[in-house]
Amino acid sequence: MPLKDCPFLKLSKEDIPRPLLPINIINPHTGLSYATFGIIDTGADECAIPAGIASLLGHNLQSGSTKVIGTGNGETIAFAHTTKFEIYDPLSFKLAYTIQDTPIDFMPNLHIVLLGVNSFLSKFALSIDYPSNLFSISSPQKAVKKKARGIKI
Repeated sequence: MPLKDCPFLKLSKEDIPRPLLPINIINPHTGLSYATFGIIDTGADECAIPAGIASLLGHNLQSGSTKVIGTGNGETIAFAHTTKFEIYDPLSFKLAYTIQDTPIDFMPNLHIVLLGVNSFLSKFALSIDYPSNLFSISSPQKAVKKKARGIKI
């Protein structure tokens, strides 16, 4: 189900509006889940989850496969664990998309879920209207069909 003209949201009164999506993060091995918001981050190569959420999902943080990654604050260690993402419509809170079991990085000193290119944005067509504080996402198949209808052969 495409998410069209979703308004940017604020996490607090003092915050600036951002492209946020309600998500549910699920550990497919335990069934434990955590509902939160994720920020669409076109500058992030990977999706990332705050390290503190790992234990809430039943993951042993440090047992995940590790890698050193570069961030805006320098290098840090990330611990990858298999998760499932449920993406909800920010207006109706109806389930829109499910991203099945995929390794996602859990990172210390991170305070919000980052929805980056690999494992998230690469699966969708995204448009962002910053002046209007709106964004839309759809599955690529629907985006291709829309383009194809506009081409005269």
